[in-house]
Amino acid sequence: MMALRERAMVSLQSVPSLPKHVRIQYDPVRQALAVLSPEKVFWPNDISLDILRRCDGRSTVGHIIAGLAADYDAEQEAVAADVVAFLQEWSDKLLVKI
Repeated sequence: MMALRERAMVSLQSVPSLPKHVRIQYDPVRQALAVLSPEKVFWPNDISLDILRRCDGRSTVGHIIAGLAADYDAEQEAVAADVVAFLQEWSDKLLVKI
């Protein structure tokens, strides 16, 4: 029987990173970037890729939000909910370490 792991909750102080089994790779056939994990391939949009690229194991979620808000000329509050929700979903799928 498999033990349930405790759900990691994303906060502004979280420092997300991509686990060793997840990588971003260019697919020349589709001419797009894919996120590869064992047995699965994801085709995230440009903004999702921008979030994932910033999951470097050094930047906090707060810093990622601030950087995205600056790059997209958006309010941090408008960006924050989407970034936290995205990272939570990907963490729940074990595609991002929190």
